[in-house]
Amino acid sequence: MVEPTASVAQPEARAFPEARTCPFQPPKGYANRSENAPVQRVTLYNGTTAWLVTGHAEARQLLTDSRMSANSRADGYPFIAPRMEGLKDQPPSFIGMDPPTHTVHRRMLIPDFSVKRMRAMRPGIERVVDECIDRMLAMPQPVDLVKEFALPVPATVISDLLGVPYEDHEFFERQSLQMVQATTPEGSKAAGAELAAYMVELIAKQQHGRTEGTEGVIGRLAVEQVGSGTLAHHELVQMSMLLLVAGHQTTASMIALSIAALLEHPEQLALLRAEPGKLPGAVDELLRFLSITDVAAMRVATADIEIAGLTIRAGEGVVVSSTLVNRDENVFPDPDRLDITRDARPHMAFSHGVHQCLGQNLARLEIEVALEAIFRRIPTLRLAEPMDSLPVRGAGDVQGVHTLPVAW
Repeated sequence: MVEPTASVAQPEARAFPEARTCPFQPPKGYANRSENAPVQRVTLYNGTTAWLVTGHAEARQLLTDSRMSANSRADGYPFIAPRMEGLKDQPPSFIGMDPPTHTVHRRMLIPDFSVKRMRAMRPGIERVVDECIDRMLAMPQPVDLVKEFALPVPATVISDLLGVPYEDHEFFERQSLQMVQATTPEGSKAAGAELAAYMVELIAKQQHGRTEGTEGVIGRLAVEQVGSGTLAHHELVQMSMLLLVAGHQTTASMIALSIAALLEHPEQLALLRAEPGKLPGAVDELLRFLSITDVAAMRVATADIEIAGLTIRAGEGVVVSSTLVNRDENVFPDPDRLDITRDARPHMAFSHGVHQCLGQNLARLEIEVALEAIFRRIPTLRLAEPMDSLPVRGAGDVQGVHTLPVAW
């Protein structure tokens, strides 16, 4: 049996992840990594090493390889931040499962995130966006775009979709932030435990008809899947937590940074104003350019895999960097330039393969509606503070800014 080498630190392996200093650009330490090698060794926070994938073709190959496991409890799984260690002690959500179990759970949710379902949701999302803009326009300037627009839009939408009372949004926003920004496993676990307890109570109410939210995804699954024994109660709790946290944190960061990026690139904003039909393509380019999740996937090899002239051994961890894959010059010429006219659809902001983000249709729709409305209704929108004065989120976190003061 080949001994896994993921726990043996190599002196030449550079640290990963690194903190950004600009929310739009990769950390300076990432420069030329994809040119040096599309798959290379990096050292993680705890001294272990893993393979970092920076090449677009190599990422696609590995993320469609059944020998790459998403099981976060497996030896060699590459945790990239201390808070993630807590995953070992928690029941896995379906993104931490492999087929066929992952396939069964994912299929339960496909109708709720289909293109048809998104078309039906558009008028409601447009209403939410307009209401947020109405409130902003009535406020004294400057206004924090994160607090007043980027966060409440996806929080309201995901609450409605899941059947979670929006009046609880401050609680689940606070807990989800603590989960993704905690500096220790204990901090993340404590926040997760509080959110899980909330979900247990909500599911119980919906199962017994004590809330009007049974028309949401959680209520439907509680009645149809848990009630029939197809889905375990704790599995629904984990699934609900994943959908709630992922459904607003990442989209909120994308909305805020997309607006900031266009304001910082006025020639691109002018082009978008002149040709509104370019908006869907602009959203894909912003997803590529910003790559706010920084990591497209974390995996562990279950067998030896030959790729890019090297061997990933069974038991070794693999991290796919969306930031670097989305700036592979072989696929995206002049990758550090924001260009809303380019075909950015091969980007991996939503990962790739069987674990490709289930909510990507919803995220695209929310970003598109938010951008169209805010630049149409507030044509003089501007940043109230320089971008380089705003602190950015830390390494291994959902990339973004904590606040974004704007005026008009």
